[in-house]
Amino acid sequence: MKLELHWKIIIGLVLGLIYGVFAAANGWGGFTTNWIAPFGIIFINLLKLIAVPLVLSSLITGVASLSDLKKLSRIGGKTITIYIATTAISVTIGLVSVNLLKPGDTVPENMKVKLQNTYQSAASGKMEAADQVKERRPLQPVVDMVPSNFFSSASNNRNMLQVVFVAILMGIALIQIPKEKARPVLDFMEGINDLVIKLVDNIMLMAPMGVFALIADTITSVAGDNLSNVLELLSALGFYMMAVIIGLVIQMLFTYTAVLKIFSKMSLKKFYKGIAPAQLLAFSTSSSGATLPVTMERCEDELGVSEEVSSFVLPLGATINMDGTALYQAVAAVFIAQTLGMDLTLGAQLTIVLTAVLASIGTAAVPGAGIIMLIIILEAIGVPSAGIALILGVDRILDMMRTVTNVTGDASVAVAVASTEGQISE
Repeated sequence: MKLELHWKIIIGLVLGLIYGVFAAANGWGGFTTNWIAPFGIIFINLLKLIAVPLVLSSLITGVASLSDLKKLSRIGGKTITIYIATTAISVTIGLVSVNLLKPGDTVPENMKVKLQNTYQSAASGKMEAADQVKERRPLQPVVDMVPSNFFSSASNNRNMLQVVFVAILMGIALIQIPKEKARPVLDFMEGINDLVIKLVDNIMLMAPMGVFALIADTITSVAGDNLSNVLELLSALGFYMMAVIIGLVIQMLFTYTAVLKIFSKMSLKKFYKGIAPAQLLAFSTSSSGATLPVTMERCEDELGVSEEVSSFVLPLGATINMDGTALYQAVAAVFIAQTLGMDLTLGAQLTIVLTAVLASIGTAAVPGAGIIMLIIILEAIGVPSAGIALILGVDRILDMMRTVTNVTGDASVAVAVASTEGQISE
């Protein structure tokens, strides 16, 4: 009996968890870093390798296949509206969760000092990066979206929004020129798209091994060579993690269920079974950008979303739809304020909603990028940004979970938009 992909990934994940705990308990951190972790890095790099050609080819063919600009604006309007609405809901859920649980009140005073001392150097590096972002002019994100050199943009996955912009621009131009002139370009891009999809199939053969390595490295990185470090960290920040996880679960169970029920007739069983491998991959890589090729393949092959819709909605979602990240930023900002003994007014919390929604649009789809945007949110509400040192210890674990939410959100919106356009098959 041949195991399905998601079962193979689950086995790799469980074995990685067992090995990670065993390695941390026996002081094998150095061995894991040198001989196990590289396989995880190779796996992520392979997925990132095909992200730019996939986004470029799929978006150009997707936009061009819409055949007229009215259809493009209709699908684009639906997509962006649902993305922004779900992000605003996720931030609100996060704020309700953190205000009810009040995790900041549960951290012992001595642990606050220890966390700040342990992660102070890492925090200062993130603060420098945030300072550069903060000094930008109000319209700088719009300026940054338009590249001066496309090849430079395509060389860095952090510039995916620029790649999306260029692809949409080229797709629109292909609609406007005569069909006989556009056909050779479209044939080439469709060939690239088919090639990348086949590469996804080949790369996913390595998924169980890659997931094993990534999970094992995550555990040994957090624990060092002492498993008690993990237990101490989890006991101190347990309520904070619970506030984030509860918020993420509510977002997936209720918000995305509502999106699917309102806009489509797809059963939840079919949806989650179809998207499971992408969710597991998102959990292990912490990168919705690296998971994008698999998300697109699952939505088209298993959920019946047309290539026309998936090639537009999903690359756009991987760059601007960060529901899990926005929810985490809201919880983290209030948690840090609570830990430092600061009361946030209703106005400050509304500022968190607005800033988190806007920040999620510009957050790179790579691991750890949400921390930099969190610092900007903290500055906006007057909370010392050095407070991020309190949460950096468990950020990697939560990053894995919020990426699952981001990817699930992208897939649910793809199904919703495809259903409203009559472009979903059984």
